[in-house]
Amino acid sequence: MKSNSRRIWLTGASSGIGAALAEQLLEQGHRLAVSARSIEPLQDLAKRYPQQVLVVAGDLSDADQVRGIGEHIAQVWGALDCAILNAGTCEYVDVRNFEAAMIERVMRANVFTASHCIEAALPLLRLGNRPHLVGVGSSVTFMALPRSQAYGASKAAMRYLMESMRIDLRAENIAVTLVSPGFVDTPLTQKNDFPMPMSWSADKAARYIAKHLAKQPFEITFPGPFIAILKLLGCLPKRWQVAIGARMARAEAKTKDSP
Repeated sequence: MKSNSRRIWLTGASSGIGAALAEQLLEQGHRLAVSARSIEPLQDLAKRYPQQVLVVAGDLSDADQVRGIGEHIAQVWGALDCAILNAGTCEYVDVRNFEAAMIERVMRANVFTASHCIEAALPLLRLGNRPHLVGVGSSVTFMALPRSQAYGASKAAMRYLMESMRIDLRAENIAVTLVSPGFVDTPLTQKNDFPMPMSWSADKAARYIAKHLAKQPFEITFPGPFIAILKLLGCLPKRWQVAIGARMARAEAKTKDSP
């Protein structure tokens, strides 16, 4: 184990960015507590890195299970140096058949699970070395996009949650970082029926995140040009933003309906 090894809890570690990030952090020599509902990928990691991986699988929407995960980490490690809240999902709204239950599902998966994990992680972070709380948001919060009502609202809530936590945890010297990716090629985004400009692979995204985590920045965003464009569009008058969004929606519909 490397001298600079950190005790990290990573959620959503079974696929996508989470799985790729787990590989990066383990290669850096850190110890990793990995969570997801699918236990097989986590067990595979544990077999390949037996001295570094602690499998803490479970349903993170279940507060009791998350509490149990925190207790298990405490028993084995005694503390956490970093918690990376990456677990989440995405569903797209069809306003012709608006489903409130979808909003509830996505909010539960993306915000409530993060809240359960924060509750479990904070006591352990307070005992850690250079404690660091990390939440994965999205670039969608820079500008409203078509059909993203559920996902965008959940990630906007995640942004506010993490930025407010940063203020209140400053006195305890617990750093807070928000990760705001653009499009990343994952099993989840492969279901998208629209173009994903400037998309990165999960491995590239994970390398970028892992490279910047040590500096504990306020925010990690990528890819740069895509984020710059979204932020610029988000500063335009609302009438213009609506017009641009409507044009995107028409382009998405055309792509979706193409044979």
